Amino acid sequence: MKSALIMGASGDIGSGIAQELATNGWSLYLHYHTDDKSIERQLRNYQLSYPKQIFFGIKLDMTDELGIEKFVKNIFQLDAVIFSSGFTTFQLLTEVTSKTMDDMWAVHVKTPLLLLQKLQTKLAYSGSGRIVFISSIYGESGSPMEVIYSTTKGAQLSFVKAYSKEVASQGITVNAISPGAIETKMNAGFSVLELAKLKEEIPVGRMGCISEISFWVHQLLDPRSAYLTGQSIVVSGGWLR
Repeated sequence: MKSALIMGASGDIGSGIAQELATNGWSLYLHYHTDDKSIERQLRNYQLSYPKQIFFGIKLDMTDELGIEKFVKNIFQLDAVIFSSGFTTFQLLTEVTSKTMDDMWAVHVKTPLLLLQKLQTKLAYSGSGRIVFISSIYGESGSPMEVIYSTTKGAQLSFVKAYSKEVASQGITVNAISPGAIETKMNAGFSVLELAKLKEEIPVGRMGCISEISFWVHQLLDPRSAYLTGQSIVVSGGWLR
């Protein structure tokens, strides 16, 4: 039975990925920080629906490096890691505090890299290890008012390109999915007019749904994706491309 660690499993996209993988027979480690209710709800549902699979909830503040060692001790068999944790702020660069910069770097880049240092051996032992970053179209194109977010998402894509070459001989693939505008709570702050204008800019005329991201995660974890590594799959309805 395959096991995956989903970082940020309490969020909209993370929980969507968890549902996709649980439905397809994966056992899951569900990471969270503050939203324990989301994880408790998922654990109840998955344990009832898929009793032959194993599900754990694991807490970690991704801005606290000291918690990483204890976190990884709770992970045993591992075949895949999906990094879907993330947050953004809407500010000019001149308004962003040093603390926000540090936290965004830790969540999107430093902590994932520190985790992979400790989890690489387990992924290699799998023989078909998979690493997937949920990056962003802004990592590809950049966005004003989200300069730090764009920077860290771009760093994820650079890491994918480099690290994929380093671990390819161990049977580990490293890829990213770069979503465009997806219907999640992150976009709840936009007005009706702002959303309408955004949809006009997207060639397919709508925002994406979470299942259109989780679908591609599942594809990357499939054994037939073993020859695809070091890539970013842009799922944006043609927006900003």
